[in-house]
Amino acid sequence: MKIGNLLRIIVLSIFFLGGKGFAQIQNFEWQGVQREYLVKMPENTESMPVMFFLHGLGDNITRLDNEFHFQQIADEFKWMVVVPQALNEGYGAMWNAGLTSSTTNDHGFLMALLDSLAVEYPVDQDSVFFTGFSMGGFMSHCMAIRHGDRINAAAPVSGLISSPYANMTPVAPVRMLHIHGTTDPVVGYDGGSQYFGYQLGLSVENILNYWKNANNCTGEPVIDSLPDTHSDGMRFVSYTWSGDKELRHLKVIGGNHSFFHNADQYDVDYIHYIHDFFTGKLDNPGGDAIIENTATDSLKIYPVPASSYIMIEAENISKIRIYDMQGRVVKKKSIGKSSNIKIDVSNLPTGTYLVEAFEPNGISKQGKFIKNY
Repeated sequence: MKIGNLLRIIVLSIFFLGGKGFAQIQNFEWQGVQREYLVKMPENTESMPVMFFLHGLGDNITRLDNEFHFQQIADEFKWMVVVPQALNEGYGAMWNAGLTSSTTNDHGFLMALLDSLAVEYPVDQDSVFFTGFSMGGFMSHCMAIRHGDRINAAAPVSGLISSPYANMTPVAPVRMLHIHGTTDPVVGYDGGSQYFGYQLGLSVENILNYWKNANNCTGEPVIDSLPDTHSDGMRFVSYTWSGDKELRHLKVIGGNHSFFHNADQYDVDYIHYIHDFFTGKLDNPGGDAIIENTATDSLKIYPVPASSYIMIEAENISKIRIYDMQGRVVKKKSIGKSSNIKIDVSNLPTGTYLVEAFEPNGISKQGKFIKNY
């Protein structure tokens, strides 16, 4: 099948589902072309952070606003939310993220739009953030690479770094959160695509290596498995590297090509998780943080390093899960609320492991141990 026909099928089947909604679209002329965008703002805010939300291939901002209700997000976060529209490049609306031979200067348009909004509204230009889904995720990586000196953080979802951008050096380190499902058939975790039939960009592993190098991150990541409170068939595991700028990866084990934003249905609501990353709440959680950091002594594990077994001391525990550095469950055990738990790890390879202990109400505590031989 030709790529044009395939793209149109994917556009129709993935992106144009859902009802029509009304949104007040504004226009901005850039390089002789009228570009469309939505802007949503809270009331009575003197200085606002601004978050750009970039849509996927073939999508449109009216449908997107009807799905996400950006005014509610702006009111809740007290942020300006900007939702720009990509141009129709022959395969539907698509950002020039290095996937085609397009000459459209989308990264310049987005920065020019930011400058225009900053003249008209009280935008805090020291708090500029980009996120996007699918091709919008590709474009979010592009913005971080080209304009990291003006962007505080970026959070691409199900989007990769295309080959042309993989050869670029970012203008500056930038805080980065990359979210991706391991079973995504459209934009694969390995950089390929079951739909397009060829490599779309860097694999997630290579994307993380790219940003580790750009942000001067060293050492092993801090691994946290998020509480599994919904029957959504997925596990959400966070990997965090420290450096000149933070790098974080949310690995969605069993996740497909979706932007999850229903907290009543999924373990993670991407919009709020991304916001908490942007604001630093994932590392310094407040009352509404998604991940609850627990003190290291809340889950006592010994001996460290371990060889044949580990002992876990924790109160009111109903089950234990052990994950390897790839986020895979390698051990699990049901507990009768015992405070002293012994687990055989003699058959595990040497390496570092994450232990997650669940209370009956679903709240979990995390710890780590090293298996040495």
